Amino acid sequence: MAEIKFCENNFEQGVEDVISRLEEDGAEVVVEGCLDYCGECAKKPFALVNDEYVEAETAEELYDKISEMI
Repeated sequence: MAEIKFCENNFEQGVEDVISRLEEDGAEVVVEGCLDYCGECAKKPFALVNDEYVEAETAEELYDKISEMI
């Protein structure tokens, strides 16, 4: 199973719903204070999937991208 990490500073981009949906799907989700992608969290929703940076224009698109990867 994939490890999915989110930056708590990226919540303003709507990733809370993505996290909830992924957890419902049984994914291992970790929320950290910082993922060292400073500045990116203010621009777009993003996550690290098995340490691979994944971003999207919307939170819904991010969920779709992550779902395809796992």
